[in-house]
Amino acid sequence: MVRFSSITIMFLLFIASSNAAKIVNVHTICKKTQNPSFCSTFLKSRPRSVHGDLVSLAKYSIEDAHAKITNTINLITKLIARSRFNAEKSHYRRCSIVFTGILDEIKEAQGFIESGEYQGLYEDAESIREAAPDCLNKAYETPSFDENTLLPKYAHDVEKVADIILVISNILRH
Repeated sequence: MVRFSSITIMFLLFIASSNAAKIVNVHTICKKTQNPSFCSTFLKSRPRSVHGDLVSLAKYSIEDAHAKITNTINLITKLIARSRFNAEKSHYRRCSIVFTGILDEIKEAQGFIESGEYQGLYEDAESIREAAPDCLNKAYETPSFDENTLLPKYAHDVEKVADIILVISNILRH
C-alpha cells in the first residue's frame, strides 16, 4: 500500500510539474532578440497583472503588437488622405495592404497562444517581423515619403515586438 501511495504521489507531482507555466528570466528572452535593450525595457514595463511566465508574456506582447498595428493602420489611413501625389498615395496603399495582412496575422497569433499551438504562433510572429519593414520606401524603391512621418518608427516598433513574440514562441515550442 505504501508503494502504491508513493507511485501515486510521484505521478501527481509529474503531472503538476509538466503543466506548470514555463518561467524564464527576461534577460534570457531578450538576449535572443535583435534589440535586447528594447526587449528588456518592454518586458520590464509590463503591468503587475501580467505574470512572468512565457504564456503571459506572449499574451502581453501580442496585445501590445495588436495595438501598435492598429495605430499604424490608422496612421497610414491619414497619410493616404493627405497625400498629394499619386506615387505617394500608391506607396501608402501598399503599406495599408501590408499592415492589414499583419493585423490578420496577429489575430491568428492570439488564437494560437490561447490554444497552445506554439508552432503556429512562431510562424505568425516570423511573418509579422519580416513584413513590417516591407512597407517602408526601401522595399519598393520609391522616393522617400516617410521621412517626415511616424511610419518608420511605428513599423520598426511592430517589428521589434514581433521579434520578442518570436523568441518567446520558440522557447515555448521546445
